[in-house]
Amino acid sequence: MPDFESRRTTMVDTQVRPSDVTKFPIIEAMLSVPREIFVPATLAEAAYIGENLEFAPGRVLLEPRSFAKMLDALDIQPDELVLDIGCGQGYSSALMARIAEAVVGIEEDAGMVSEGEVLLADLGADNVALLERPLAQGAEKHGPYDVITIQGAVEEIPDTILSQLKEGGRIAALFAEGELGLVKIGHKRNGVVTWRRVCNAGAPVLPGFKKTAQFSL
Repeated sequence: MPDFESRRTTMVDTQVRPSDVTKFPIIEAMLSVPREIFVPATLAEAAYIGENLEFAPGRVLLEPRSFAKMLDALDIQPDELVLDIGCGQGYSSALMARIAEAVVGIEEDAGMVSEGEVLLADLGADNVALLERPLAQGAEKHGPYDVITIQGAVEEIPDTILSQLKEGGRIAALFAEGELGLVKIGHKRNGVVTWRRVCNAGAPVLPGFKKTAQFSL
């Protein structure tokens, strides 16, 4: 039986800390949440390598370093509400639930949502709600949110999502730009989101987040 606990420690010591991510709540969460149960059984052995893990066609669990850098830049507080878009079976939601007050996870696949609910219940993550919804719609009725995370690449972010971010809130997204994507953090001030870069990373573009075609006559 693999020693996944040791692998979590190695992941944090070799991928997360060297990336200048040292905030205790993030380290504690990444050491505690069993990444291997949130991927297909065939990928459990590879759960802690420093690469994206494809859990469904065109869908990945972001590699630990990039997700940790996102969390570090977001600086989620214990009294904040998080919207987690494209959460799969809920690894990212479970992790943030150890830092935030509550997390709403959005996933389009009904099977993933039902499996994720079981996994989260087993972990005692009772401050996470997984919802089956189109990713680009978010979950307006539970918002507005202090923090929004998008678990995959985007070409553009629909206004529907940005409107669910609270004034003064933060959003993390991986923008598909050329060969390497760019993780950026957006801050909402006076209704406008301004972005700053965090690090390079790559992932497939999520459904509903591709750039709309521009037609010209």
